[in-house]
Amino acid sequence: MADQPLGPGDRVVVAGASGLIGRALVASLRESGVAVTQLVRREPGSASEIRWDPAGPLDPAVLDGARAVVGLNGASIGRLPWTRRYRSELLWSRVSPTRTLADALRRLTNPPLFVSASASGFYGSRPGRRIDEGQERGDGFLADVCVAWEAAADLAGERVAHVRFSPVIHADGVLKPLVFLTRLGVAGPLGSGRQSWPWASLDDTVGALRHVIEHDLTGPVNVAGPERASENDVGFAIARELNRPYLIPAPAFALRLALGAAADDLLLVDCDVAPAVLADTGFEWRHRTAESAVRDALASGGRS
Repeated sequence: MADQPLGPGDRVVVAGASGLIGRALVASLRESGVAVTQLVRREPGSASEIRWDPAGPLDPAVLDGARAVVGLNGASIGRLPWTRRYRSELLWSRVSPTRTLADALRRLTNPPLFVSASASGFYGSRPGRRIDEGQERGDGFLADVCVAWEAAADLAGERVAHVRFSPVIHADGVLKPLVFLTRLGVAGPLGSGRQSWPWASLDDTVGALRHVIEHDLTGPVNVAGPERASENDVGFAIARELNRPYLIPAPAFALRLALGAAADDLLLVDCDVAPAVLADTGFEWRHRTAESAVRDALASGGRS
């Protein structure tokens, strides 16, 4: 099935389809004629939806015959503060549904590819280094979450892809708070501003998911733009597009005082993530630079 474009005759099961990435993926698949089954926690609104309990169990027949099962569940890491209770939710909203899907998949004789979300937070901070999929885990809360997340997915067996997403450059993604501050005229470097920020456009994130399925990739796959970007690169690009200043710094100590550990995991993280697997398997990026992704995202509705 490897190197076969997705199209009519294929079925993909998606859990977590209500989020930013999930909505875009489902739309892209349906435009290609792919039959999409969405797992939902509410009453189904159509024949393409099946109600499930992310805590399990799940009837394996729901997944049988699909080309791939895509797991995108997880509470938003952008909701602050990370209280003890919310940190637990961040963990279990990822691990529990992933384990439920994996348990159903391992009971199938010929299981479909399991494309399970993870995140670039797996690597923690690695200043001054280019990080590809061969690197071991890093330090920090998000690294701990990613390790547990991927371990849950591995219960499905051998046909598992761990898609390590970078923050998505989109008006409803990582740009949302940055655009808000920029419009107010109070944007500027976060910490030094020179730290490497993993990033990817929404188009390329969806394209990467399709690429993983079409090439039947397994193991870790970094979803990131091919060119390094610093926090300043992203901040300046937003300010330029909105014609606003980028002058007022937020010192690292102030961010840590306000946000605690979330400051280091989200804003001060320094990790230059290389999408080596995508590059080696012929993936073609629509946005090769963060500036291009910002420009496109704001032109598509993020200016309002």
